[in-house]
Amino acid sequence: MEWLPAIAPAVPAPRRAIDLAMGRGRHAIAMARAGLRTFGVDARFDAVHDAVAEARRDGVIVRGWCADLTRAPLPRDWFGLILVTRYLQRDLFGGIREALVRGGVVIYETFTTRQRALGAGPTSPDHLLEPGELRDRFGRFEILFYEETLAPEAVARIVARR
Repeated sequence: MEWLPAIAPAVPAPRRAIDLAMGRGRHAIAMARAGLRTFGVDARFDAVHDAVAEARRDGVIVRGWCADLTRAPLPRDWFGLILVTRYLQRDLFGGIREALVRGGVVIYETFTTRQRALGAGPTSPDHLLEPGELRDRFGRFEILFYEETLAPEAVARIVARR
């Protein structure tokens, strides 16, 4: 979440953000603390419940949404910030691009196929990006930052503006 302090103040009005596959809400809570109207979605009800409760204890609001995003699409032109970490569902890329308002930003990080060589983490090609794939998925966006690392984990990271 190193990009959040730089991005949060510039998120377009009405300053809505979403954490896709939020798990227990660590990043969603950080976005809410940064003053964004924050939503989080995960397919696991217990994770959504725990994230919303933890946010409340932390004095912020995270609006939780339990959904399978293969069946419940993201709203178009709705979010100023979309965050995805450690999750890959290729058929969501179009929905992510369309869910951002003009000037909105996506922050995305997940494993690449090079992770297999490290002997830990996901191994299925369904859960691993090909080299350069993440950059290509947001090729029409303004790329603010992009990198692919090999160690300690093989991940691709992008920060891109619509």
